[in-house]
Amino acid sequence: MKKSIHPDYHTITVVMTNGSSYQTRSTWGSEGDTLNLDIDPTSHPAWTGGNQQLMDRGGRVSRFKKKYEGLGI
Repeated sequence: MKKSIHPDYHTITVVMTNGSSYQTRSTWGSEGDTLNLDIDPTSHPAWTGGNQQLMDRGGRVSRFKKKYEGLGI
């Protein structure tokens, strides 16, 4: 392999939104840095399944239903 083409891979500390933290290896920052997350799997609705609603005010879903309402599906 070529020398000096790979990024520095080192240990950092990741702090979740609830204050818990863990150490991992990454190319982000430098050795010993702390990465504070704004969004993580414990707080984001995409992972927790909360507060997700289908809001359609005359948009795509309504147009689709109107377009194909006569097919009897």
